[in-house]
Amino acid sequence: MTKRALVVVDIQNDYFPAGKWTLSGMDAAADNAALLLDNARKSGELVVHVRHEFPTADAPFFAPGSEGAQIHKKVRNIEGEHVVVKQHINSFRNTDLAEVLDKNDIDEVVVCGAMSHMCIDAVSRAANDFGYNVIVVHDACATRDLEFNGKTTAAADVHNAYMSALQFGYATVVSTQEALANKV
Repeated sequence: MTKRALVVVDIQNDYFPAGKWTLSGMDAAADNAALLLDNARKSGELVVHVRHEFPTADAPFFAPGSEGAQIHKKVRNIEGEHVVVKQHINSFRNTDLAEVLDKNDIDEVVVCGAMSHMCIDAVSRAANDFGYNVIVVHDACATRDLEFNGKTTAAADVHNAYMSALQFGYATVVSTQEALANKV
C-alpha cells in the first residue's frame, strides 16, 4: 500500500502581496494548498512543511528571523507537523527531509507551494531521483514573471512550462480537485 506525505514548500509571507517578493497567483495557490493540507490532516497523512530562510539579513526576501520568512497563516503548521528549514533551492539539500520521509516509510510525495520554476521543480526532481513517486498539484503552486535576455516571460507561461516539464518525466501533475478526489 502506498504511504503518502504532503510536502508544502515555501508558502511564506514574503511571497504574498504585502511581502518582499510577490508571486503571481500566490493567494489562490495558498487557498488550494490549504485544502490539500486539511485533507491530509483528516486522512492522517504525514505533513511536512518546508520553509526557506537565507543565511544573512541582507537577503532580498526570507531574511532570517523576519516575519516575511514565516509560514503564511493559510497553511501554518500545527503541533506535530515537521518543519524543514532550508537555505538552498532543493528542499533535500542539507536538510532532514529525506530522513523524515524514510523514517515514516513514505513512498509517495504530494508537492505544492512556491516557486514553480525553482523550489517546486527542484524538490520534485530530487524526490523522483530518490525513488519517491511524485505528484505535483499545479494549481497549489505559484511563480512570477521572469526576464531573460531583455524579454519577459509571464508567470503563467513560466508555470506552464515547468509543470509540463515535470509531467514529462518526473511527476504526475494534477489539479487540487483531482488530488482531493484521489484520482492519482
